[in-house]
Amino acid sequence: MDVASTQTDAVFTCADPAELEARRQLAACYRIFGRRNMDDLIYTHLSARIPGREGRFLFIPFGMLFEEVTASNLMEVDIEGRDVANSGRAVNPAGWIVHRVVYEAVPSAQSVMHLHTICGTAVSAQAAGLLPINQFAVTYSGKIGYHDYDGPGLRPEEQKQFIADLGGRPMMFLRNHGTLTQGRSIAEAFTLMHYLERTCEIQVAAQSGGAALAMPTQAVIDTTVATAQGVGDRSFGDVGFQAVLRKLDREDPAYKT
Repeated sequence: MDVASTQTDAVFTCADPAELEARRQLAACYRIFGRRNMDDLIYTHLSARIPGREGRFLFIPFGMLFEEVTASNLMEVDIEGRDVANSGRAVNPAGWIVHRVVYEAVPSAQSVMHLHTICGTAVSAQAAGLLPINQFAVTYSGKIGYHDYDGPGLRPEEQKQFIADLGGRPMMFLRNHGTLTQGRSIAEAFTLMHYLERTCEIQVAAQSGGAALAMPTQAVIDTTVATAQGVGDRSFGDVGFQAVLRKLDREDPAYKT
């Protein structure tokens, strides 16, 4: 039986409307990426600050698939990754440290997303990185960081380099590892990840043809970056994100439980 069809009656609520909205939005992101096969068993993760709760975050319990995440089963953790709500569930410490480092380095970050998709990881392993071969890559030229692989878990001495490589940018490739976005809202982090991953898919597909790739001139790239096409606005991504939420409401409303 379809998971959504068994759970649509038990919609989760909580006393704080802002926390409830954050839980629903983050759970929706997990479900959407899971439906697109953008998860990696139990080893990638998305997080969000709990609005109005200093040092409190929402995170996936270790061992849970993206398709199983709901508004109610997201864990509440502190900056150390501890289960402060005593849910009894475990947190993947190697996974949480990536989120902790970003939240500590970028106070404006409200959501952090990290994936290991095939195309995203493939581009992370290319020396040239993301190429300006579509509008998104052109618009964000120079605004994407790169962090060299140094083993799993972000050792303490590596964290400083990680922060320097991110430099407050909204996106980063973890070389030979995957992709990362951070946003001033869940919608922004999701939309950045959607387009970053889509651009990686475009790049891998274009390269597979074997022909030379058409590249915009540097002057066109510079003008596009300066114009920014509105993407620098804090509400970037809200309209598109609300559209995919409506689609999820129709197809998999169990994320709200």
